[in-house]
Amino acid sequence: MKKITVGITYFILLIGLTLGSASAADRIKVGVILPLTGKLAKFGEIENKSFLLAVDEINAAGGVNGKQIELIIEDTSGRSDVGRSAIEKLIKQDRVIVIGGGYSSTVTWATIAIAQQNAVPFLVNTGSADRITEQGWEYIFRLNQPVSEYFGTFKSFVQEVASDIKTLAILHVNSGFGAYEARKFIKHAEELGLQIVLQQSFEPNTTDFRPSLISVKAREPDLVCMIANGMDASFLMRQSQELELSPKLFIGNAAGFSLPDFQKKAGNASEYVYSIARWIPSAPYPGAQEYHDKFVAKYGIATDYHGAQAYAAMHVIADALKRTETLTAQGVRNALAKTDMMTVFGPVKFVSYNKKIQQNQLPTLLVQWINSELAIVWPKKIAPQKYIYPIPRWKDR
Repeated sequence: MKKITVGITYFILLIGLTLGSASAADRIKVGVILPLTGKLAKFGEIENKSFLLAVDEINAAGGVNGKQIELIIEDTSGRSDVGRSAIEKLIKQDRVIVIGGGYSSTVTWATIAIAQQNAVPFLVNTGSADRITEQGWEYIFRLNQPVSEYFGTFKSFVQEVASDIKTLAILHVNSGFGAYEARKFIKHAEELGLQIVLQQSFEPNTTDFRPSLISVKAREPDLVCMIANGMDASFLMRQSQELELSPKLFIGNAAGFSLPDFQKKAGNASEYVYSIARWIPSAPYPGAQEYHDKFVAKYGIATDYHGAQAYAAMHVIADALKRTETLTAQGVRNALAKTDMMTVFGPVKFVSYNKKIQQNQLPTLLVQWINSELAIVWPKKIAPQKYIYPIPRWKDR
């Protein structure tokens, strides 16, 4: 009796192994690294959900030439050391043939070096530090805009529309990101011949900006630039309204000014505020609004440009997998290099320019809150709505 039991157990195990091997042969392992815990988890989770949404759609439509994509997502916790361990696991243990994700620039920088060393292609979709695509690394690609190009669209707006702006005040969050963004903005301002009358940093999660805003108001700048996330952005604008700080133009940068929560929390103080945006649901790209609506319907929360980047990246990876001559890391790398397609985040084609290689070149968007809705107002050739400039003074609204 015991022998029969053992025999049956072995037979079942053998069948399981056989089926498992057949199933594995019909799957393609794709790795993703994202911050799913830690201070960046909110945005990492939006990207995580977007990757999963895209994979579900791709697999439901037949997958990649009949094979299903198996997505293996690893948490970086927003830390470089954890990120290095995560990508080493994906490459050496899970044996993925391509990697996506890459949220913060610091963690992305630590992980792409490992991908390059192991000759596994990595499509970065959010990390924005310029150096990511400036190393001549043939296995590293980037879908999103590098940080040095964020303000290019705004610069052209000032040149063509707001040429009467002469002075600038800048307030920015006291972080590596805030300081870097401020330096880039100041560089563009100096190229435009603007005079910097005030530059001041503030701590994250500040609630009282009045002392800083009073200093700004005393200098009467034509332009006020604010680099802030979350509630900081809402408090800045509500207190600017309270103090009747009225420049010709308010512009925000970072996610704080272009997400629906900003308008909800800032109320009518958000009206006419401009922001640099990487993407919004009404962006003039096929499927952009549909992606947003599907995300909301499935998860019950709003998405943003982070999610659009992840969703687009997954479709770019799937496209490369369909075109590759061999399902190997080298084959996928070669297919990615030949990418030329449209996504919800915009056109994707990896090119070389200046010091960058395998970098997708996309304009940023200049958006403005008009009648409580976020509208694209620049570049002119793709803007569906007319900008309002100069911003009406508070007392004239």
